[in-house]
Amino acid sequence: MAGNKDTELVEKVVAKIKKIREQRGISQSQFLSDTGIHIARIESEHRDISITTLSRICNYFGVTMQDFLKGIG
Repeated sequence: MAGNKDTELVEKVVAKIKKIREQRGISQSQFLSDTGIHIARIESEHRDISITTLSRICNYFGVTMQDFLKGIG
């Protein structure tokens, strides 16, 4: 059962990353070029990401981790 909650959490985080990226008109290849983070893998495979990677993504978007995580969970 905990696995399902973990999957749901990852899906919510990934969906929010994708939404912000698309709202800002940033392609996956541009994101990779700017950050070195292969966001396409994260978005398509709904992979777990580390806190460090999430922090880097938030910094790129100019969003605090606190603001990013509001409404998730």
